[in-house]
Amino acid sequence: MAAEDSELERTEPASQKRLDDARAEGNIARSPELNAFVVTISALGVLWFTGGALMDGMKRLMVQGLTLDSAFVQEPRQMAERLYAFSSDALMVGAPLLIITVIAALATPMAIGGWSFVPSAVGPKFSRINPASGLGRMFSSRGLAELGKALMKAGVIGGVGALVLWNARDSMMELAAQPVEAAVGSLGDLVMVSTLLIASTMILIAAVDVPMQLWQHAKQLRMTKEDVKREAKEAEGDPHVKAAIRAQQRAAAKKRMMADVPKADVIVTNPTHYAVALKYDESMRAPTVIAKGADLLAARIRGVGEANNIPILEAPPLARALFTHTDLGQQVPEKLYTAVAEVLAYVFQLKAHGASGLKPLGEVEVPAELDPATAVPK
Repeated sequence: MAAEDSELERTEPASQKRLDDARAEGNIARSPELNAFVVTISALGVLWFTGGALMDGMKRLMVQGLTLDSAFVQEPRQMAERLYAFSSDALMVGAPLLIITVIAALATPMAIGGWSFVPSAVGPKFSRINPASGLGRMFSSRGLAELGKALMKAGVIGGVGALVLWNARDSMMELAAQPVEAAVGSLGDLVMVSTLLIASTMILIAAVDVPMQLWQHAKQLRMTKEDVKREAKEAEGDPHVKAAIRAQQRAAAKKRMMADVPKADVIVTNPTHYAVALKYDESMRAPTVIAKGADLLAARIRGVGEANNIPILEAPPLARALFTHTDLGQQVPEKLYTAVAEVLAYVFQLKAHGASGLKPLGEVEVPAELDPATAVPK
């Protein structure tokens, strides 16, 4: 009952991930009837076009195999050479039939599911020889479908075979009045035509089997709504896991940021709420923000700056604008070039001449729309 309920709950088509996972496990649609038809008809086609040469070759091999020469018996080395020559001839005689059937067997799977080589599939599985599992497969819906297909196959092929033989009854009766060689040739043609007609009916079985195999494969891989939700959740990532990853990334970014503070040219503060560290050299198009923070992080930035003798200047409007409108590693906006240039010029003068005789920086003005304290909400 639980299995039936589970089957009824699977109403959603398989996702691409489920299809890919099934293929990786070797679970793909296969039609044995299509394979059997293509291989059989290919072999019969080869026999139809090369049957005379094949019969001549087999006759030659039979004569060679049944001919006994005392010299070969007395000389073992010649026996080995003869065996090699005989085997080579036999391979050459059967090569066309072998090559065509192998190509047909390899090419046919591409029509449905394609090739799939899974090493684990060839490993031993004791569940396959479990009698209980075997009985379950025999009486399952798939097993009953296979039984019905086998009965239909036997009925169609048997019926067509009986019809072909019935229509050829007069020709078979006439063989008795023909010379032996002519009768053998006529019999070969009759057998070949009859076999081709009977084998051609296998296409009817394959035409039924291919859609059924595709439908059964799709049905087997169907998913429940919960499966779809779970797969989507796994694809997007668990929110808790993503939050943990983001927290780790932020922590790593803060660690790298604090390591860059000693490289700053100046730290602009609010003076206590914000702190933004700037760096500029000739290789840069504009000054770059290498660290920024608020509250406790701002205090840490100031502490690292003080420990490394980095100039710390109070410019509340500029500190607020830089903190709000720039990211780590980003160059300052063009609208703040003038304000930042004023700060850096003051710092470079401070480094060159010292604080003696240098006027205080004074208030640094920034565009009103960039200062969160004065910007008018839209």
